[in-house]
Amino acid sequence: MNTNGGGHMSQDKSKAGRFSARVIGISIAAALGGFLFGFDTAVINGAVDALAGAFELGPGLQGFAVSSALLGCAAGAWFAGSLANKLGRIPVMVIAAILFLMSAIGSGLAFGVIDLIVWRVIGGLGVGAASVIAPAYIAEVSPAKVRGRLGSLQQLAIVTGIFTALLSNALLANIAGSAANVLWFGIDAWRWMFMVEAIPAVVYGLMALRLPESPRFLVARGKVDKASQVLLDFTGETDVNLKIEEIRKTLNVEQKESLKDLRGDKFGLKPIVWVGILLSVFQQFVGINVIFYYSTTLWLSVGFEESQALLTSVITSITNIVVTIVAILLVDKVGRRPMLLTGSIGMAVTLGMMAVAFSFGTLQDGAVVLPQPWSLIALICANGFVVFFGATWGPLVWVLLGEMFPNSIRAGALAVAAAAQWIANFIISTTFPAFAEIGLTFAYGFYAFFAIVSFFFVYFQVPETKGRELETMTDVVNLPRRGGRKRA
Repeated sequence: MNTNGGGHMSQDKSKAGRFSARVIGISIAAALGGFLFGFDTAVINGAVDALAGAFELGPGLQGFAVSSALLGCAAGAWFAGSLANKLGRIPVMVIAAILFLMSAIGSGLAFGVIDLIVWRVIGGLGVGAASVIAPAYIAEVSPAKVRGRLGSLQQLAIVTGIFTALLSNALLANIAGSAANVLWFGIDAWRWMFMVEAIPAVVYGLMALRLPESPRFLVARGKVDKASQVLLDFTGETDVNLKIEEIRKTLNVEQKESLKDLRGDKFGLKPIVWVGILLSVFQQFVGINVIFYYSTTLWLSVGFEESQALLTSVITSITNIVVTIVAILLVDKVGRRPMLLTGSIGMAVTLGMMAVAFSFGTLQDGAVVLPQPWSLIALICANGFVVFFGATWGPLVWVLLGEMFPNSIRAGALAVAAAAQWIANFIISTTFPAFAEIGLTFAYGFYAFFAIVSFFFVYFQVPETKGRELETMTDVVNLPRRGGRKRA
């Protein structure tokens, strides 16, 4: 008897391990879109000065060449939801991979700034689509008990993509001697920086073709047998028929989803859609991309040489990867709300201290220079801010956007929220130079203010979704807040 019982337990563990490995594998493959997302948005940093010289760009056109991709991102995110509902999650991933590939080759072979901007916008469309489809797909194939960890893979992939782009740029520039120098086949190094992205784009497309379609999309299209097979083979669902029935109840299969389904009584949208939009906006309005887009300038202001500043930017991106891994380990144990609240407090303190530190700065040769001990304080707080953001708001917003919406509006609501995130990113990225002209104390004070506001927003408006099945997210705005029990 004992032997047989042990055998059954061993078989169960083996089966659970197999399902676990499968769902982790397909989640990693889906999150490769996040890797390209991070790579594409960061790759231009190493090429911008060289391409500005090659095309003789003024500051205004140079800035737009950098930020134009973000407009493509917003458009890609906006349309990805409706495309995902019509075509499926997998076809949208393949389309995104093709857009990445076109952008990589086109940007690298651009004849002038106009077609460069066009190719960057095309790449942005792919980034925007990937930013919507990856968290939605991962949430829809993941068991509830590990959904937070798997959803966090999206942010881990993004920050890994940023690091890889920075490292790739540094290596290519080092081999050529400068980003503006000729590298291989008579092609400048900065052009190769863009074309290298073709490799992960092809890998992403090929892996996407091997992924199973989302069971929730399959049920919505009446393909119950295929949905059952996916649930059985990849998620380890023990009662497939019950799960299919739960999914069917939450999906409006008779009416195609459209943006009209997001409408509500409060300011034209359902309350939960506004929660998603504001989560996205706050994630950007704390100024995280200022640290990554303008980090070299920041490190120079605290007394670093240019080579040290570039190295420190790479170290910062490694720190971001490490703390994202910490978030993955904690999110399904601690919960979403406690981590977001902690992150808001940490970001408010570190950004506030940076604002104070820069109030002691002086202008030397047109650049802000900080005296000791304020330069050290600014350095510590900048890295502290990255730690608090990377361990909380960075990954958890993507987790929540993937899981908090009801099945019937998930793709559309996620698309709207992601589009809002890209627009907020564009606003913050393009306004920082103007803010810096007013003063870095004003700039970091502005970001600290929104970190404070984000705390109260989470405390009063964001529900806890840890451990809840997606099929129970029908009235998520009535889930418990402030640590209380579920409302009656």
